[in-house]
Amino acid sequence: MAINLGPDKLRHRACRCAFAIDKLRHNRELTHFESGTMVQMPVRQLPLKFQTKHKTDIRAQFAALCWRVKNGKIQVCLVTSRTRKRWIIPKGWPMRDQTPALAAATEAFEEAGLSGHAIDHCLGIYTYSKPLDRRMTPVVAMVYPVQVRKVHNTWPEKGERKRKWFTPKKAAKKLTEPQLKRIVAGFTPHQLPKSS
Repeated sequence: MAINLGPDKLRHRACRCAFAIDKLRHNRELTHFESGTMVQMPVRQLPLKFQTKHKTDIRAQFAALCWRVKNGKIQVCLVTSRTRKRWIIPKGWPMRDQTPALAAATEAFEEAGLSGHAIDHCLGIYTYSKPLDRRMTPVVAMVYPVQVRKVHNTWPEKGERKRKWFTPKKAAKKLTEPQLKRIVAGFTPHQLPKSS
């Protein structure tokens, strides 16, 4: 899917893009008429790509909310950022021929050493600014749940990041972005689609 963001101001583009993505996120079913009867069919998540003309245009990332149940309690995993060492969730750029959920799962392994079941269900969207090419670039990040099945002892970015498990509420307090705080604090596996 391509979204042409036009030449508007960066903040305005970020808001429009977040609205368009949020609209896509809620259209999880396709409705059509068959023999006069309305039928809803589940829609499978497809790879998502944004077309931008300039490096300062809005950029998209896919983030992984890695979770597990331990001793009957839900835990989510946070990692530290590489430069400022603040707590974040794993996230990265879109990957060729991968759905957003699979791209998020790839980031979960590379940044946190976690692998598991990625679910094609966007939990929410948050925005932040990232320094790219000496400019602050607005980024819209879509958050996908990854149910952790394996915690690896070694992973690609182990020497650059720390990893730690928290309850969703404690994890939310460690995060900076207000929208991400709300997504993490309100997370429960019960909100996920039953088909996952």
